[in-house]
Amino acid sequence: MTVAVETGLWQLDTTASTVALRHKTMWGMVTVKGAFAAVTGQGEVRSDGSAIGTVTLDAATLDTGNVKRDKHLRSADFFDVDNHPEITFAVRSAELRDGDKVHVVGQLTARGVSRPQSFTARLVGSDAESLTLDAEFSVNREQFGMGWNQLGMIRGLTTIAATLRFVRAAA
Repeated sequence: MTVAVETGLWQLDTTASTVALRHKTMWGMVTVKGAFAAVTGQGEVRSDGSAIGTVTLDAATLDTGNVKRDKHLRSADFFDVDNHPEITFAVRSAELRDGDKVHVVGQLTARGVSRPQSFTARLVGSDAESLTLDAEFSVNREQFGMGWNQLGMIRGLTTIAATLRFVRAAA
């Protein structure tokens, strides 16, 4: 059964949404986890049921629970927040398929580098006033100019996990 999502404009509920990352480091022995404290976004569900929109992260708000590491992640070695304060995901197309699965095609921009990104999200809640999506996908940080890797400690892909709750935008 396919769930219908109300057409119209939607605004990200910043208090009920999270975007986090995790990456293995120390030669795969330690998983670094962090979350972005400031996430904004909006979208539009069109009359054909497809959606477009944007999610923006304030790169300087990444918190891994380690002040020294967070400062390094904000530096030019990684996110370079002085020159690139935002990370954006522009949704070119999101379509509900096979019940609660949402096929998402978009463009991820970090450090001024944009790359196509597609994944399948899950619609975990929907009514006339709100909808919630869960998504998880992997990113190769080197494709975004984040190749710093002292002693080969950082390998593999970074996993991004998001729970995004949208509420109907005020008319």
